[in-house]
Amino acid sequence: MPSKLVLQISAATGAPYVPFLRRNLLRAHAILKPALGEMSLALVGDARMSKLHAQFMGIEGPTDVLTFPLDEDARGRVTSGEVVVCVAEARRRAKDHKERPERELLLYALHGMLHLCGYDDRTAADFRRMHRTEDKILTQLGIGPVFHTSEDVRAKAAAPATAMKKGARP
Repeated sequence: MPSKLVLQISAATGAPYVPFLRRNLLRAHAILKPALGEMSLALVGDARMSKLHAQFMGIEGPTDVLTFPLDEDARGRVTSGEVVVCVAEARRRAKDHKERPERELLLYALHGMLHLCGYDDRTAADFRRMHRTEDKILTQLGIGPVFHTSEDVRAKAAAPATAMKKGARP
């Protein structure tokens, strides 16, 4: 297994986030210790992500992250891959969740890295496992959980209303 990740980052947009992403992805890789030895991360805008999303997934419009395994070892583990992250989508979601955009971008990049490391999120159990792993790694990095489910958003929206019913002051 490689001891260090060779990480290339290209930023068509979001260049100021590159140092933060590089530092934290390298640290996340050290925590995971996967077969993954090379990863490229592309930070793109809505137009490029929409094109890729339609081309590879058959879905119109942008998405947060796409992952492309490029090479595997003899055991079928991904050793090289590309992760494409939509900066505009991260900024929108960060604003919605009152989160910093760089944290949202790191979540997406880490999510892509986990896909390259064999994690999946298609079933409910796999979804929970993958997002628990994200939270654990982000916490170890000193960042803390970033992922928000629709239940999290509903709970946050309901909290002030519940507090008001109990007589709490805003």
